[in-house]
Amino acid sequence: MKPKTKILIIAGSDSSGGAGIQADIKTVTSLGGYAMTALTAITAQNTTGVLSISSVSANDVSRQILFTCKDIRPDAIKIGMLHSIPIIDNVAKSLRKIKLKKIILDPVMVAKGGHKLITSKAIRRLKKKLFGLVTLITPNIPEAEVLSSSKINTIDDMILAARRIKNLGVDNVLIKGGHLQSNEMYDILLSKNKIKIFKNRKIKSLNTHGTGCTLSSAISTYMGCGKTIEKSCELGIKYVNQAIRSKINYGKGRGPINHLVSISLRKDY
Repeated sequence: MKPKTKILIIAGSDSSGGAGIQADIKTVTSLGGYAMTALTAITAQNTTGVLSISSVSANDVSRQILFTCKDIRPDAIKIGMLHSIPIIDNVAKSLRKIKLKKIILDPVMVAKGGHKLITSKAIRRLKKKLFGLVTLITPNIPEAEVLSSSKINTIDDMILAARRIKNLGVDNVLIKGGHLQSNEMYDILLSKNKIKIFKNRKIKSLNTHGTGCTLSSAISTYMGCGKTIEKSCELGIKYVNQAIRSKINYGKGRGPINHLVSISLRKDY
């Protein structure tokens, strides 16, 4: 099978393989894309938490992005963990040089176990330098609360937060509703003042490590293939839900989802 689209992933690693750039590569590959990477940080973590984070130098991040794109131009770019202000600045400079329209930002701030992955100063720089360059931003509720400076307890709160984030310079905002106290799952897409609510039954599972990384990479892959933002979000959410439902049950904490859910292996494998 020939890959249908080329995706550049700018993100940090997850040594346990469930989130970060490892999850991104698995997602893009499983959905029929070709994954390229620019590593921003190295983490030592597993399903129970994060042990340590080591940043890659900002110049090396830029070199990875620009030298890769010089040879193989991506159809879309997914941005995940940007651990420091110099990295944020250099990524922004690199994106301006590449001049690509389809850029999806997953503003990774806190790991599932509660470990903070980015400083308050870096968050402010993220708003200033990157929001005007990206096509879509995909925060979860805690991230959306930080970005919008508002508390989110209801669907209406999600919509209000999405509008506030959009006013910061982002054209399209998808707020993921997994943290909402409800039996239903609501994801809110605000696009050109149009609101689309994706409603699904919430899946009760401890296997949710890496869902945010996976969703943004799935959306990037579908957008890279030429699908609309709304359709890409719909298909990405469906893929993540299927991956959660698969329940591979690895690890002693919040386990990873099954990125191979979209692939059928031969019975004699």
